[in-house]
Amino acid sequence: MEQLNNPFVIYGYKGAEYFCDRKKETELIIRALSNERNIVLISPRRIGKTGLIQHVFENIQTMEPETKCFYLDVNATRNMSQFIQLLGKTVIGKVDTFSQAAMRKITDFFANYKLTVSFDEQTALPTFSITVSPDQREDSLKHIFEYLKQSGKRIYIAIDEFQQIAEYPEGGAEALLRSYIQFLPNVYFIFAGSKQHIMTDMFLSAKRPFYQSSQIVNLPLIDVREYQAFANKWLERKGIEADDQTFFYLYNKVDGQTWYVQDILNRLYQNEKEITESEIDGVIDELVNEQEVAFINYYESLTDNQAALLSAIAKERAVSSVLSQEFVRRYNLPAPSSVSLALKTLLEKEFVYKFNDRYIVYDRFFGMWIRRNVIE
Repeated sequence: MEQLNNPFVIYGYKGAEYFCDRKKETELIIRALSNERNIVLISPRRIGKTGLIQHVFENIQTMEPETKCFYLDVNATRNMSQFIQLLGKTVIGKVDTFSQAAMRKITDFFANYKLTVSFDEQTALPTFSITVSPDQREDSLKHIFEYLKQSGKRIYIAIDEFQQIAEYPEGGAEALLRSYIQFLPNVYFIFAGSKQHIMTDMFLSAKRPFYQSSQIVNLPLIDVREYQAFANKWLERKGIEADDQTFFYLYNKVDGQTWYVQDILNRLYQNEKEITESEIDGVIDELVNEQEVAFINYYESLTDNQAALLSAIAKERAVSSVLSQEFVRRYNLPAPSSVSLALKTLLEKEFVYKFNDRYIVYDRFFGMWIRRNVIE
């Protein structure tokens, strides 16, 4: 694999060499899938959930080249038809080695659907897409899963932001998926999601179709010592190093959230300067300033009550109870009923997230911007 100019990756997965820790979680997920258990992976965004899935799949395909691994992010889908189209585009034609015989098999198998074939300009390999009409939804989903079943290959599918299916306007999306998934002898799933309360309810409520169908994995923060060792492995190549105090300062500024740590390290590595607390603060100011226009728009989109509550949470950094008398009084917040309503909206819009039983501003840089700019 080609060496990266900057080893602190911000977007995507670039290989095991640039992936920090997660040894325990990687081993746990691989062991579960190998033993025919589906996985539910729950974590806030920007903790490294997607990177972990890609890391797991790279490890599996190194050990078992015949195993097929597929990843799809359904966050942008708005209904069951879009889900089925994305699933079809992800897996159809990717299970078998490309050949004319495989092409004929696929076109015959999906003969009752509008099947579109396009070719990648770089690889010359085909991509198949199906158009799903409302009256074909259930049958087309059944066909895709039957296609995977008949392949005889061992297959792992990761569905990221899986809680999105609970938002589909069609009733019974969960039940429909569950009815097919449970009868696939060669296909196992990672159901990943960032909305903890929805994912937990989907898989732990006895009233929901996926109840107790999968092993739950909650993704914690990367240990600060592990992160420091990873960071210094790369920093030392430029003759710089972060001592304990300095790295702990960086880590704690963003509460150990993986993406933010990576973003800061990426800039520090680029600057090639001695890493000090002052240098870290300068990089953070630079990153916050770059997003100021977006932050102003976010803040101005809020009602007065929502803005007041968000500001209070940002200034506290983490709040166990937003309805406590002390918290409400300290920040001159409105009546508890109004605070509760504002909190519900902030959670739904993902301005606020509950992590480790405390409410935090989801975007750590946005929280910093609020603390700097919003006057009580």
